[in-house]
Amino acid sequence: MASELCKAISVARLERHKNLFLNYRNLEQFPRELLRGEGLQHLQRLYMKRNSLTTLPENLAQKLPNLVELYLHSNNIVVIPEAIGSLVKLQCLDLSDNALEIVCPEIGHLRALRHLRLANNQLRFLPPEVGELKELQTLDLSANRLLALPERLHLCLSLQCLTADRNRLRCVPRRLCQLPSLSELSMAGNRLAFLPLDLGRSRELQYVFVDNNAHLQGLPSYLYNKVVGCSGCGAPFQVSEAKLLAFSSGPLTVFLPAEVKAVGTEQDTVLPLQELVMRTLHRACSRAPKDLDGLSPVSLPRSLLELLRCPLGHCHRCGEPMFTIVYPKLFPLRETPMAGLHQGRTAVSFVACCCSAGCLQTFDLLS
Repeated sequence: MASELCKAISVARLERHKNLFLNYRNLEQFPRELLRGEGLQHLQRLYMKRNSLTTLPENLAQKLPNLVELYLHSNNIVVIPEAIGSLVKLQCLDLSDNALEIVCPEIGHLRALRHLRLANNQLRFLPPEVGELKELQTLDLSANRLLALPERLHLCLSLQCLTADRNRLRCVPRRLCQLPSLSELSMAGNRLAFLPLDLGRSRELQYVFVDNNAHLQGLPSYLYNKVVGCSGCGAPFQVSEAKLLAFSSGPLTVFLPAEVKAVGTEQDTVLPLQELVMRTLHRACSRAPKDLDGLSPVSLPRSLLELLRCPLGHCHRCGEPMFTIVYPKLFPLRETPMAGLHQGRTAVSFVACCCSAGCLQTFDLLS
């Protein structure tokens, strides 16, 4: 393996390759051959995914000065070193699925960076210097331990897609509403209790995913003509008129047929027994989370156990979790504040989820 590695690097040096693939090599440290002499001056893209790297060399920028893309997905890197800030031409940095606990302030020196992926790490905070990344278009912070997002993130004027699912966030910084290019915001599976009232005011913002925030009781009126809350895990999916009524929980996706519009009539006032049991069990486990961890497929079918851990959705009015049935409230575009911008359109523009027929009847557009 070592000889094959040296040979691959030597060939890349002699032939002045721009791309070098060192994935799945069981590397525990950066190859010395890669940093020997002047390094690889012509290299632009380095792929080192699925190795066992724990750190990056301090002279990385000196030896690989023309790197444009660096892929370090699925290693064991704990800290992004200060030296990363010297890779001034870097446009894409992928450090997903590592053991990152700290992102150094020097990350703000990467003024050409367009895509930064830090999902599935151990981050508790981001340095405010992230706001210096004026060219940043994509930022993925999913599955970390973030308690808050840096206020200066609103300075990333090119940011188009911000994903921060499955963290511990309690609020959305209001200044994020000022981002002129933001088209997709995904903060599913956090601890959000409210959203800024002007979130969605921008025409650019079209997709807002905030499902699985149990304490979130209402949505700003500007979101009523957007695609809202259909993603329970932040996974990408194709949106269409036919599939707008869709709810996801991990690998489980439920597409509701057109007949679901009839659910919640005056005659349909009793929830299914299975739904009542799931909600009761969920409330009990919420008071004692260790009880949920103790459940096994012996006590519940595997499909129901997975659903219990991550409900299909939550009521937009009271935050009640829903497992097997939802009561959709459909708002035609003409009823929304942005109706004047869409002349002649009267199609359904927003679907609010109610937890019962009674909730459906009392749901207020302005709540």
